Amino acid sequence: MSRLMAFEFEVPGDLARFRLPVGVDARLSRLLDRQDRGVDLSAEERAEAEGLVDLAELLSLLRMRAERQAERG
Repeated sequence: MSRLMAFEFEVPGDLARFRLPVGVDARLSRLLDRQDRGVDLSAEERAEAEGLVDLAELLSLLRMRAERQAERG
C-alpha cells in the first residue's frame, strides 16, 4: 500500500543542483549504453542502473516542482 508523505525543504537558488553529478550521470550512461548494445549487465550493475534511474527521475521531479513554485511566487 502506498502512503502520501509531505515534506518541506529549502530550494537552492541554482535549480541545476537537482541533477545527477557529472560522474554519476556518466556511469549511468555507460551502463545504459552497454545494455542498449545488447550486453547483459550483471545483477549488481542492473540494480545500480535501476537505482540511478530512480534517483534521476526523483531529481527531475523535484526540479520541475521547484521551477513551478518559483513561477508562482
